[in-house]
Amino acid sequence: MVSKRTIVEEFERRVFEESYPRIYKCLSIIDEQQLWNSPQGNIPSIGSLILHLSGNARQWILSGLGGERDNRNRNDEFLIHRNIRKADFIFLLENLKVQLKNCLKDLPDVQLEKVTEIQGFKVTGFSVIVHVIEHFSYHTGQITTLTKLYTNQETDYYSGLNLDTHNRLN
Repeated sequence: MVSKRTIVEEFERRVFEESYPRIYKCLSIIDEQQLWNSPQGNIPSIGSLILHLSGNARQWILSGLGGERDNRNRNDEFLIHRNIRKADFIFLLENLKVQLKNCLKDLPDVQLEKVTEIQGFKVTGFSVIVHVIEHFSYHTGQITTLTKLYTNQETDYYSGLNLDTHNRLN
């Protein structure tokens, strides 16, 4: 099995080095009103998606793996909270980053194989980490789509990179 260190490094790369900067870029492009807009009732706002990502990561990692009390109210994540501003989300995400890093750093290796129950799902610690990575990726894509829809601007996530290069076989 891959080492805990490798798994945690990949988590940090995918969540903190890819999703976080993309979410921050979107927050820099939209205005405060667009933070809570929804193109239709069944599509969550950017603000709700960020609350949802935070709630999910806290429940699955901090509570599920780290043993903290699970106080998540998932339904509240999808309510409109116009009192929460873009700057508040940066603070929220940065605070979450510190907590997640500390939890994963202190996580015993055996926790990766241990089965726990989260939201009614029986999952290993490894599965928890994969779940949060893919959950961040999925909703970061939704945040990006909403940002492009509201602003008609490109995010330029890959500006300066040539993505048309081919793999080299050894």
